[in-house]
Amino acid sequence: MDEKMQAGKFKAQCLKVMEKVRKTRRKIIITKRNVPVAKLVPIDEEEAKTFGKLKGTVHFKGDIIRPIDEVWDATT
Repeated sequence: MDEKMQAGKFKAQCLKVMEKVRKTRRKIIITKRNVPVAKLVPIDEEEAKTFGKLKGTVHFKGDIIRPIDEVWDATT
């Protein structure tokens, strides 16, 4: 559920509230006389890194280094 905050309180704590939204990724609805007037939402961060993006997604089952008992020829 979105958090609600009065405009006066938001004005007094603006930078602190923006940091909270950035860290928690939760929306805050700013109200004036209990009427919603604005919504502070976290910005979607662009994925800048390509290297390491799949880290932790591959899982090995068994021994992947030991040779298998199948004969094959790579020259044909």
